[in-house]
Order: sequence, then structure tokens, then C-alpha cells
Amino acid sequence: MTGRPAARQARAGFVLFVRLIAFQDKVTDMRMTKKLVGLGVLALLAGCSSLNPFGSKSKGGDPAPLTDIKGTMAVRTAWTASVGKGAGAFAPVQDGGSIYAAGADGAIVALDAASGRQLWRVAAGTSLSAGVSVADGVLVVGAVKGGLLAFDTSGKALWKAQASSEILSAPVVGQGMVVVLSLDSRVVGYDAKTGDKKWTVQRIAPALTMRNSPGMVINGKEVIVAQPGGKLLALALATGATRWEAALAEGRGATELERVTDVGGVPFIFERDVCAASYQGRIGCFDVATGAPRWNKEFSSHVGVGADQRFVFGADDKGNLAAFNRDGGASAWRNDKLALRRLSTPVSVGRAVAVGDLEGVVHFLSREDGAFLARVKTDGSAIHSAGLIAGSNLIFQTQSGTVTAIAVE
Repeated sequence: MTGRPAARQARAGFVLFVRLIAFQDKVTDMRMTKKLVGLGVLALLAGCSSLNPFGSKSKGGDPAPLTDIKGTMAVRTAWTASVGKGAGAFAPVQDGGSIYAAGADGAIVALDAASGRQLWRVAAGTSLSAGVSVADGVLVVGAVKGGLLAFDTSGKALWKAQASSEILSAPVVGQGMVVVLSLDSRVVGYDAKTGDKKWTVQRIAPALTMRNSPGMVINGKEVIVAQPGGKLLALALATGATRWEAALAEGRGATELERVTDVGGVPFIFERDVCAASYQGRIGCFDVATGAPRWNKEFSSHVGVGADQRFVFGADDKGNLAAFNRDGGASAWRNDKLALRRLSTPVSVGRAVAVGDLEGVVHFLSREDGAFLARVKTDGSAIHSAGLIAGSNLIFQTQSGTVTAIAVE
């Protein structure tokens, strides 16, 4: 459901939910109360796009129109390839000279990183919900209903496993392990060669969470996991033992909806910092070895952050792109000209920071002051995930399954 009907349904669902809570104490039949409140929550979840970061309509009105800019940075489309439609944050990955990508319809492809030429394509035999990740000759994707599928880098099937619930976050591979985060906040480690389950870590999820793709990133012998409720969790890859746990944000407000503070996107590691942002929460950085906080600022975002030597970049849920000094978190600049355009995770590339939007446009802004430098159109469908830097190209995957490589000066 998209456009104004979805926005009206979202508002109606929210009003219904609030009214039901307000009159809960006046309802004498407690069984009926539970049923009514449950219906209110379902209406809210069905219509409220703020709990679905991949919805096609931004909350609060129409996306800002794009104005003409005077490009001062040379960018061009180097190549494009078709993968298959992606329902969520499907993103390409690189391993050696190949780019690997997947689509929700079950297609998995390998492309030559330099030319975009298709090297191979296989059908997973089922719809996919997350992916792709690759390392040490093993490629993994998440399938519908919690399926986990592994292939080698020639597309040959290796093994299958079953997670406890849906997999919306791309699994990660490293140090001989595959790690999966499922929708029920369970983190599971599998042997990368055999698919045997090695360990499980269960965290209690808040009463209400976003249906998004909190990510994971491998750092040496650890995996850092974004969690609902504004938490980051570092686990030993070999055993699942907790190394540290850190709170980026804590829920505030009178209702469960107001207290949603899920971390969005993949935590970003740069040198000794791991940085992240949360919805209705904060943006900040921690010591990657200990989890000790370095700094944090109030911020609300559905997506991950980008960082480089000087700055941390965040795109908030209103379409503002902001830069913070990596050393201390002081605000460096803020660009509000892309309001409500549902920006993707920012990525620092050369003298620019790049983001995609809900219409498949990639915007390049100055990393120093946020001024527009260039703009490239893709296929017109939304870009949800971060761009992949592959040599001199920046690669994005759209909702409609187009993989576009943009050559950057």
C-alpha cells in the first residue's frame, strides 16, 4: 500500500490504537479489551510507514522536489546489470574481482566488477529475504520462512539450514563461521563449511520493534550486531560469547511506539571506532574493542551511518543529511534539501558523501560542507542500502533489481 491511502491508514491506525488504550480501563470484559487493543496494534502496524522503513511514502508529506544543481564533480554511469527485485535492503558485495548480488525472486548473480559482465546466475529455488554475503569461498543468503542457503563462489549449492524466524538482515561470513540474526532477536553461528549450528545467543526484544534490517559486521574474531532497543552487541565468532554490550539509545515516552529505538542498518567500523544510529534515538561512536562510548548525539534514523577520517555521516528519518566530527561528535554541517526523500545509508567516497533516495537518484554532496556536487539517476526505483565502493566505482542496487556502477572521479 503506497501514497496518501497508506498515510491515511497509518493515521487512522494510530488514532484507533490511542483511543483503545485511553478507554482500556473502562472496558469491563478483559478478554474483549485484549482483542481490541490487539486489533489497534495490527491496524497501526499495517498502515504506519514509520515502522516500515522500506515503505514507498515518507511520513509527513511529499518528498522535496529536486532543483537544478551546478555539478562540480565528474560522475557517470559505468555499467548496469539486472538482478531481480529486492523487497528490502538487498545490497551487492565484492569478493576479489567479482560483485555478487541477489534479488527477492531468488536470483543470485556474479558480475565482473570492472565491466558488469555476468559471470553466472543461479536460481535459489525459493524467494529470498536477505543477502548477500561472501567470504572464504562461501556465499550465503536468507530465504523466506527463515531459510539459510549457502553456495560456493561458482554458484554451486553447498548446504541449507533453518533459522528460528524470518531473516531480514544479511547474514555475515568470516573466520569459518556464518552468523545469522533473525527477526526474533536470536543470533546463531553456523559452521561455514557444513552448516552445522555451533552456538545461539538470544536477546529479549522490546514489545514493539521496526520491521527493518539491523545489520552485523565482522571485526577480526568478533561480530558486532545491531539490536532492537538501541543496543550494539559484540560476540566471539567461534563461541558466541559476549565480548561487550553497549547502549546507543534508550526508549523514552509513554507508549511502546514512542519507545522504539531500534538501531538501523549495519554498524560502521573505521579504525578503532564503531558507529551507528537508531530510530528515535541517537547517533554515536564506541570503542570497537571495549564498547566504551566515545560520543553520541540526538538523532533519528532508519538506516546505517558512513564515516571517514574526519566525519561520521547520518541520514535522518526526515531526509536531512548531517555530518559530525568523528573526534567528539560536534556538528559539522546539515543539508535539508532532500526532505522526505527516504535517504539510504551514506557512504564517503573521495571528496564526497553519496546517498540514494526513494526515486533511485544518487546524490553526491561535499564531505566538507554538504553542498551538492553531482547527481546520477538510476532506474527510478528506491535505493535502500548503502553503496559499495569497488575500485573507482560506487555500486548501488535498486528496489527493482538494477545494479548500477557509478564511476567517480
